[in-house]
Amino acid sequence: MDTELLAKLAAPSDTKIVLSVVDGLGGLPDPRTHRSELETANMPHLDRLVTESVCGLTIPVDYGVTPGSGPGHMALFGYDPLHHEVGRGVLEALGIDFDLQRSDVAARGNFCTLDAKGKITDRRAGRIPTTLTAELCQQLSQIELPGVKLLVEPVREHRFILVLRGEGLEEGLAQTDPEREGVEPLLVQPTSEKSKTTADFVNQFVKQARDVLSGQAQANGVLLRGFAKYPDLPSMPEVTKMRAGAFAVYPMYRGLAKLAGMTVSPGGGTQESQLEALKSRWDDFDFFFYHFKAADAAAEDGDFRAKVLALEEYDKLIPKLRELGADVLMVAGDHSTPSQFAAHSWHPVPFLLHSKLGTVDRVEQFTEAACLTGALGTFPARHALSLAMANAGRLMKYGG
Repeated sequence: MDTELLAKLAAPSDTKIVLSVVDGLGGLPDPRTHRSELETANMPHLDRLVTESVCGLTIPVDYGVTPGSGPGHMALFGYDPLHHEVGRGVLEALGIDFDLQRSDVAARGNFCTLDAKGKITDRRAGRIPTTLTAELCQQLSQIELPGVKLLVEPVREHRFILVLRGEGLEEGLAQTDPEREGVEPLLVQPTSEKSKTTADFVNQFVKQARDVLSGQAQANGVLLRGFAKYPDLPSMPEVTKMRAGAFAVYPMYRGLAKLAGMTVSPGGGTQESQLEALKSRWDDFDFFFYHFKAADAAAEDGDFRAKVLALEEYDKLIPKLRELGADVLMVAGDHSTPSQFAAHSWHPVPFLLHSKLGTVDRVEQFTEAACLTGALGTFPARHALSLAMANAGRLMKYGG
């Protein structure tokens, strides 16, 4: 269902929908135990919920395509990520409430660790504390290039944003992050003749940044990706006729929600405090986006056991999510992040939908293998929103 059709069928109602996204939810079996992180974790609350729900697997973008967090979430918000591409830089900028202008080009940055030969030994610089990132961003902000203004702002841990402000800037730039270690960062390459000048600016910044950071033990280099300008998207609240609220600790996910037109709760805090904030604003919204990050962070570090513990931590939140009394509760993932990969993957993602209408299937555990047998089958993630709205009585009949 596209946003135009959804807008035609959407009907106001007093029902409530909760979308709980477990970042990096899906995984793969451990070679030693032949059990995935979900199969290994002790999750009694999710396993009870799944027996009262209908399940399946979602495809975030397309078969065999490994999604970033941006397209993975935008699909769950009802957008076709192939038609509504959003750059990571914009998401990070909006997530920290940066005043991004329409002519700006924004990029997501990582501080990284380089060895004496300039090769990457740690793409995340040991996940340095945000306080150090703030200090380093101040130093990088002193870099001056003729013809463009550079703005460098901390995000969280090793992450920062780089914003280029000036006339004639273009977003068609390839990333400098090779997404693996043991190699040198890439030069920024323009993807069109129009973006060549912007690419030159960024390469000059990267070169000077390395000089500025040369004395750092860990954060002595930068990696950039997701170059983008502010996109134009149809507003989710206008399309769905739902007041939408977002509750997330990390800035990027707040940025995603803001881009979709949601009202975004202040970031930071803990998963528990964000859930309490959601509860306190129950009367303000019809649709609630609640984000859980820890599973993805653990898997990206290649730590199977830590991801298992994160999933068990999430399971303890399920009773509080159920106590809200939503007419529809979805538990989904934006993508799979197998610990063995220490990165996102293309594998389908477990999904459940609990509805007061009482539709259930025969799935008894919330795992990849079990959800494969669910009544929803394997379907594009962008259809999750219309399924939820239908179950909440928020879609009119199509045609006569």
